[in-house]
Amino acid sequence: MENKNPNDVIRVHIIVKGRVQNVGFRAHVEYHALQIGVFGWVRNIDKDGVETVAEGKRENVERFVEIVKKGPSIARVDEAQVEYQEPLGELTGFHVKKAFYNE
Repeated sequence: MENKNPNDVIRVHIIVKGRVQNVGFRAHVEYHALQIGVFGWVRNIDKDGVETVAEGKRENVERFVEIVKKGPSIARVDEAQVEYQEPLGELTGFHVKKAFYNE
């Protein structure tokens, strides 16, 4: 069985769909990321999605994932795609990025 040290650095890529725009979702994610101590970014995608990437200690990233999947109380998350990736170590701070929309 793999040893999952809570201090290991991991990376996650999350896309949430639902009522997640114009409800303070990105600010909610940014606030909690800064409080928890993960690095990365968040942005709106398409008309009904938010994308975020975060890196940090395993226990912090796992807590972050649960917060993102829930969202703020005014939001409604219908779907959450969570993909764990190899950490790259290039992220600093946490910020809201410019929206990205597929045409």
